[in-house]
Amino acid sequence: MKFCVVGSGIIGLSTASELLAQYPSADVTIVSDKFGEDTTSNGAAGIFRPGGGFSVVGDTTGAIRKTWLKDSWDYYNAVCASSEAPSLHGIKSVSGYMFSSESDLTKNDLLSDVVPTYRSATEDELKICPGDWKYGSYFLTLVVDSQFHLKYLRAKIDGRVKIYQTKLNNFKELGKYDYIFNCTGLGSKWLCADDKVVPIRGQVYKVKAPWIKMFFYSNSDTYIIPGMNTVTLGGTRQFDNYNLQVDPHDSAGIWERATQLLPNLKRSDIVREWVGLRPYRDGGVRSELEIIKDGSKQLKVIHNYGHGGYGVTFAPGSCKYSVKTFTESHRGIWKLWRSKI
Repeated sequence: MKFCVVGSGIIGLSTASELLAQYPSADVTIVSDKFGEDTTSNGAAGIFRPGGGFSVVGDTTGAIRKTWLKDSWDYYNAVCASSEAPSLHGIKSVSGYMFSSESDLTKNDLLSDVVPTYRSATEDELKICPGDWKYGSYFLTLVVDSQFHLKYLRAKIDGRVKIYQTKLNNFKELGKYDYIFNCTGLGSKWLCADDKVVPIRGQVYKVKAPWIKMFFYSNSDTYIIPGMNTVTLGGTRQFDNYNLQVDPHDSAGIWERATQLLPNLKRSDIVREWVGLRPYRDGGVRSELEIIKDGSKQLKVIHNYGHGGYGVTFAPGSCKYSVKTFTESHRGIWKLWRSKI
């Protein structure tokens, strides 16, 4: 059976890896116009932290979201605890604080149900960083440094998949495949004519600050997250903004906010600035099977896109769900239908 995975970010590579893990003899092809450093995933800070507003289409009870999160945590935690070097897989355990003037911003029931430690900050801890912080939380989680983990996933599947770098304009170009996994993120806006997909622009600094061992958040858009070799300072959340150029006004704002939160960052060395477009989808992640008619043929497309800024967090779980969707469809458990966006 022939499979095509469209997209090579964290969702695409995780899908190919999961597919081969469950079906080792599968004939898998990856088609994408961007790979590695050119993907949005590559620049992500990669902290395992779901947003409270993250949702999945049709998941009225939140059960699918919880399953994805737990499956993702179990996967990343297992890799982190394995004998493989962190310099290969890019995953490490990290603890830190979230401070805010609003109590709701420091609560995360989704995350607290999964991670080993999640508690309110003490009065003394609220004074760790400058600022008159009223509320705070401390938790232990993981950082998945995508620059490393994308290479790790690619190494796992290299030699077992075919790779084609090209821009896909229509799923009908893939008529020779039995199943297609759509992992194109923001590209689904055009490939699927899905107007619910909107970019949320993010801009960050990557700096050398090896003394930073913990993460820090203040309110919603200021964060300091240590990766494998650099620390990410952010950020911005600009809805429906397609600008991929570094904005000097954003740069100044990010630097000011980050160094106010941790003044010793002023002596860090700037490695680069980076801009990415988070693939947000109004109404939630689209994760479903669609049948597209192409003359006498029927193309089976399994969609998995619209994760916004939480692609790294939910990648393993959502991709496991996509492969399960294939399994149940192929076995005839699901009734095939033409889905509606």
